[in-house]
Amino acid sequence: MARVVRFHQHGGPEVLRIETVDVAPPARGEVQIRVKALGLNRAEALLRRGTYIETATFPSGLGLEAAGIVEAVGEDVAGFAPADAVSIVPPLSMVRWPAYAELATFPAELVVKHPPELGFETAAAVWMQYLTAYGALVDIAGLGRGDVVAVTAASSSVGLAAIQIANRIGAIPVALTRTSAKRRALCDAGAAHVIVSAEEDIRTRLAEIAGSNGVRAVFDAVGGPAFEPLTAAMSPGGILIEYGGLSPEPTPFPLFCVLTKSLVLRGYLVHEITGDPARLARAKAFILDGLAHGALKPIIARTFKFDEIVEAHRFLESNEQFGKIVVTI
Repeated sequence: MARVVRFHQHGGPEVLRIETVDVAPPARGEVQIRVKALGLNRAEALLRRGTYIETATFPSGLGLEAAGIVEAVGEDVAGFAPADAVSIVPPLSMVRWPAYAELATFPAELVVKHPPELGFETAAAVWMQYLTAYGALVDIAGLGRGDVVAVTAASSSVGLAAIQIANRIGAIPVALTRTSAKRRALCDAGAAHVIVSAEEDIRTRLAEIAGSNGVRAVFDAVGGPAFEPLTAAMSPGGILIEYGGLSPEPTPFPLFCVLTKSLVLRGYLVHEITGDPARLARAKAFILDGLAHGALKPIIARTFKFDEIVEAHRFLESNEQFGKIVVTI
């Protein structure tokens, strides 16, 4: 028996319940984890509300990231043993492999022995943010030294990961944030420049920063009207990678800029990386090396207890956080 978080209908944070259920042993190729910490992601709030790319089957579990200790291993699993400290690469389906639980089971290929110097709270904050940012900036965009990259929703965990990765490869990260409240923190987190979208003209500021070369890449989680000034500031042959849709407003297609600059506008899911063993191996090597050398440092906004999961989700949806929200068990 173990406590798990489930919901029986779509809705706000209040639909989340902690229930005690029987937990099956790991199947062939799976590893069961005694969870010590969870990393929260906006995808979980979307699943809870019924607006995610995956459909919940009630009662539904949820959760994409965890760190803990190996409890048991299934048949045909090599390289893991009980008591190993591990963290989890986000699975393709959080309905099939939910993380919000005292005991959670995952495919062995998604289980990672993280660097021993990482505590469980930090380890639970690693994989979604860095895999998402790495896949976009390094694997797809191929950013290099001196390239300017504009990062929207920059105070999110993925936005902060993108800033750190850009700095590691010698690119120039420009953080976009809605208000000036987080400007200082973004500079402290490594942003070379900060643009406050509610107070400054995005196109003008990006042109001032990037100069005649223009913005080589845009890493966008928002969409909406900002598409036009963002693409207007891009360099010929530049790439805009869209991985979210936070704006409630329509997203215009910037036809003139796309045609005259031969731009690439590309949708992106982290599953492109996690579902490809070779690309995932390269990403893991990059991230583990960055963690070991201190170039990549997860920023934790706030930590909640497992019994406070409803409050944690309310904070997740408040947009007040700077970095990752973690829940401990």
